[in-house]
Amino acid sequence: MIDAHLHLWNLDGGGYGWLGPQHGALFRSFTAEEAGRELAASAVQQAILVQADDTLEDTEAMFAAADSHPWVVGVVGWIPLERPAEAEAELARFAAHPKFRGMRHLVHDDPRDNFLDLAPVRDSLRLLASRGVAFDVPDAFPRHLGATVRLARELPELAVVLDHLGKPPLGAGADSEPMAQWRADFRALAALPNTVAKLSGLHLPEVPYTAAALRPLWEEALDAFGPGRLMVGSDWPVSTLGAPYAQTIAVLLELIAELSDAERRQILEGTAARTYGLEL
Repeated sequence: MIDAHLHLWNLDGGGYGWLGPQHGALFRSFTAEEAGRELAASAVQQAILVQADDTLEDTEAMFAAADSHPWVVGVVGWIPLERPAEAEAELARFAAHPKFRGMRHLVHDDPRDNFLDLAPVRDSLRLLASRGVAFDVPDAFPRHLGATVRLARELPELAVVLDHLGKPPLGAGADSEPMAQWRADFRALAALPNTVAKLSGLHLPEVPYTAAALRPLWEEALDAFGPGRLMVGSDWPVSTLGAPYAQTIAVLLELIAELSDAERRQILEGTAARTYGLEL
């Protein structure tokens, strides 16, 4: 399988302003060497590194890790989307790296609900689309999932990747109003052919991290996107707040075990390979 969503960060190098002592065990550096040991222990041979800070330095650090560790098969980095001229220059520079595969912005840390609708941001995202570069959207619900639907609808040439199923509010209750709103937006996004979703980051507040607890989300995602537009990811090390790496992967594998071999292969590697332009 390809772990399609894994993070690294080095607090000694600065940045990562969102991360502090309030995050407990996450408030330390997580290296490629440590990540590699976790992957190897679970027989996961490949992973995609995803940005964890809206800085060029974070992306450069991921490229450095990719150069030194063969298990890194792709990097989803960051460019200044609000400054299209700079974004274009950085995009051209990153394109020279053989493992550059996508871009992401921490929209959930931006105070503006309309970030994805801003004209300069749209201009930069058109640049991504013109180069065939996928765009990841993290933690979209509640503020940005509707905006992600608009983005995917209005830029049909852009591959839009919904991280963590958009962070559904399952803890509010399966029949709650927040879940109903998430489901409506989630289905609207899935109806657009240029979208895919990640089964990742499903360690949710007040929800046990078990296959039984996550089954409603799994069934919703499978019905909406189908196995050909879903991919699996750990969200390590953030996932360690809910479970160790091995358990994170085991729960996801338990959920997809009921599918056919061909369907499992799509979720475990096929969707990620197509979306990010990887060679299996």
